Amino acid sequence: MPNPGPEADSPCPPRQRFGGLFQNPLVAIGGTLLGLLLLVALAAPLLVSSGILQNPIQQFPDGLDPDGMPLRAGGRFLLGTDNLGRDVLSRVILGTRVSLTVGVAAMLTATLIGVAVGVLAGFRGGRTDLLLMRFTDMNMTLPAILLAVAFAGVMDGTPHHLHPASLPWHWLDLRLSRGMLSLCIIIGLVCWPGMVRVIRAEVLTVKEREFVMASRALGASDLHLVFRHILPNILPTTLVVAVMLTANTILLEAGLGYLGIGVPPPAPTWGSMVNDGQPYFITAPHMVIAPGVAIVVTVLAFNLLGQGLQEVLNPKSRK
Repeated sequence: MPNPGPEADSPCPPRQRFGGLFQNPLVAIGGTLLGLLLLVALAAPLLVSSGILQNPIQQFPDGLDPDGMPLRAGGRFLLGTDNLGRDVLSRVILGTRVSLTVGVAAMLTATLIGVAVGVLAGFRGGRTDLLLMRFTDMNMTLPAILLAVAFAGVMDGTPHHLHPASLPWHWLDLRLSRGMLSLCIIIGLVCWPGMVRVIRAEVLTVKEREFVMASRALGASDLHLVFRHILPNILPTTLVVAVMLTANTILLEAGLGYLGIGVPPPAPTWGSMVNDGQPYFITAPHMVIAPGVAIVVTVLAFNLLGQGLQEVLNPKSRK
């Protein structure tokens, strides 16, 4: 995890580091790629409604060859069709909305948990720090994909009792079902531990600076110190880690879609498209290559943007 800590001993040094943000080539390239992906995701419904793109869930009668195999690229299907005669280009473009939505929402969930736990552990210290960090270490030992699969297994729409079955407290029953919202929660719940260590290290550094100690000596409360001094000074670190974390959440969403436990069909997702195209890889490689390239470009965009932000916000990291 990157660790672009505060440079100056001032209450709000991050404000001075965003000046030449887009002068960094990594930020420019990553931001441009990400901007194009966001534009495509926002314009996708308009393109479908205007007829420029095919309906991504419609099975076209002429979408298969006489042998019932997917069509290759060409004609009105620019990237070919899948095994059900659906337009691959439309499904890849609409899949951008799903991946970005789930990835960003899961990142926000993980960031909220990670920052809260990291700030509490680093600021309070003592037993609180020990318990929270041991709990974080325990979560880090579990593979994220396996933990996500376990969480997804209980989201089958059946009621789950949050109390002993012998007690008639039916108001505590919880019914969880698969969907985009539950997937965001699942991925967010398994991606937060990596952020805790970075945030905690930053808090341990910032809370010992002179302006924080001076505010404490003047009688400032803990909440004032956290929201006025700690959080503004760990903002660069939080931003960099959050951007890079988004790449991981998108990869995890694609992995869950590949395993068949992601966003339910007929919603097009890149992971499920790769899974559907795997049996046809020899005869119709576009079914795998198109969503695979989309995943690579999206993850690359977030990683380039995160690396560039680290260089801009932490000049010491430059060579």
